[in-house]
Amino acid sequence: MQTSVINYKDLNFEFRIDAEYYRAEILKNIGLLDKKNNTVLSNLASFVIGPFGSTVTVDQYVPCSNFRYVRNKDINDFQISDDEQVYISEQVYKALPQFHIKENDLLITVVGTLGKVAIATKKDVSSIFSCKSTIIRTKKIDPFYLLAYLNSNVGQLFALRGVRGAIQQGLNLSDLKEIKVFLPSEDFQRTIRAIVSNAFVSITEAGNLYAKAEQTLLSELGLLNWKPKHHLSFVKNFSDTQASERIDAEYFQPMYEEVVEAVKSSKNHASLGDIVSIKKCIEPGSEAYQDSGIPFLRVSNLSKLGINTDNQQFISDVLYNNLKTHQPKKGEILLSKDATPGIAYYLKDAPGKMIPSGGILRITIKDTNLVYPEYLTLVLNSAMVQKQIERDAGGSIINHWLVDQVKTTLIPILSISTQKQIAEEVDRSFSDREQSKLLLDIAKHGVEMAIEKDEKDAQSWIDAELNNLGIQQPTTG
Repeated sequence: MQTSVINYKDLNFEFRIDAEYYRAEILKNIGLLDKKNNTVLSNLASFVIGPFGSTVTVDQYVPCSNFRYVRNKDINDFQISDDEQVYISEQVYKALPQFHIKENDLLITVVGTLGKVAIATKKDVSSIFSCKSTIIRTKKIDPFYLLAYLNSNVGQLFALRGVRGAIQQGLNLSDLKEIKVFLPSEDFQRTIRAIVSNAFVSITEAGNLYAKAEQTLLSELGLLNWKPKHHLSFVKNFSDTQASERIDAEYFQPMYEEVVEAVKSSKNHASLGDIVSIKKCIEPGSEAYQDSGIPFLRVSNLSKLGINTDNQQFISDVLYNNLKTHQPKKGEILLSKDATPGIAYYLKDAPGKMIPSGGILRITIKDTNLVYPEYLTLVLNSAMVQKQIERDAGGSIINHWLVDQVKTTLIPILSISTQKQIAEEVDRSFSDREQSKLLLDIAKHGVEMAIEKDEKDAQSWIDAELNNLGIQQPTTG
């Protein structure tokens, strides 16, 4: 059993006396910071609380706009995600000037998934944010350094210290104001800023390479500038409904047929089931979940860029041993079929121990001389397959892409030379993304080492790590 002794004079202004607030790990790091220059976040920044939940509702989203609504799910560690963006009208944006995001604003999630911190860059302005996050607008500290600090283990410890609530946990403004912050020298702050900035350059380059690969694919099929158009009326033959065994009008939208015809127009194409073998995964039930153990991979943990650990669930070692025939292997593609169907991720390297849920399929290419796995993964994530999924799985509250539908999905088989080009671009994209991750890890651990030891040791470690990785010493722009 661990115990902590606190003097009455050391209680915060709310006189919190709950043991979790003063657990040993917290007190240890308070002791470390008290030996160094530190202050609370309210002395370094101003705060903007998000609008009431009813201020911007789903029905106010628009299909396309220059103005974006940043939700909780869009705030990742370090950056605001560009996946699955939602937009608002110019009218809604201009009506809420107090919630406009500015460049170098930090956004921290304060409801639901707590403590995620991202910085707004030039691409993120002309946006407003949701009630589930708060803006931290820096005044007396480098925002990129503060970003790295708040994402470090020490920063997260203090950021999440004030969590309150049981069923719906949250962070209040008073909790954010009291976050303790380590204040290193300006030189060290600039070092961390340079590392984070260069990591962002790698992320941008990774995105550009992936987009280039997508453009190569779509260009080959004549879909590069294609825009799906929803038709209010159209005519289909009764024989078409018999062949498809569907009578819902949405299934026969011309835009789906346009995609299918584009795939069929390629020199070679095949049904997915003809070029891959498919293995179903398993659902042990929520009663098998536990707080630690072997990761249980759900659809929400899967993205086209990798596997994330947000809201990760675990199963026991004993259950894993009973289910280990479902362990993914190197060379397989994980493909979601439920909830958010059509998310594909290629396991180029051997993954750690994990069991995927029943909403995920394990796919193995039958002949890699015919189809590159990186190429097929890109195709599965592309608009041409996503539209086929939308046609097949649409119409339900929860989307289910049936295995038989997965097998009949049409896949273009481009020339090996084109596939190779696309695969190389995808590989370089993931390589740049991995370099970015390594740089961000160095920035976070460098901050932690400066707290545990001193800035000189931290700087030496940073220099050595960058040298070992063959990464040029970052410079500020």
